[in-house]
Amino acid sequence: MPDSKHPMPASPEICTMAQLQDESARTDLLNRLKRAEGQLRGIQRMIESGDACLDIASQMAAVRKALDSAYVRMTVCFMQQELRQKLGVSEAQEPELAHMLDDVQTLLGKVR
Repeated sequence: MPDSKHPMPASPEICTMAQLQDESARTDLLNRLKRAEGQLRGIQRMIESGDACLDIASQMAAVRKALDSAYVRMTVCFMQQELRQKLGVSEAQEPELAHMLDDVQTLLGKVR
């Protein structure tokens, strides 16, 4: 509870994250998620039919990798969009930005 020594801020700052504006990036991301959704349904069928745990675990690992990949792709697309807007990247600089972000995507992919 706030008191005279610790008053609440007058107006809390609200942090909102931008949405992906590139339609092709959103389509790509949705397709990746739909594929992972299909893999999850397959895993559910495997469990229902009593498949071996090792086979199920293998498929779970594949879904996790697919979701991690989708997350990295979304993050890189977001970075590209924000860097373009905030830094005013010109058409001449676009290839350099794309190359740098490809490297970032590769590096992030290694973390998984």
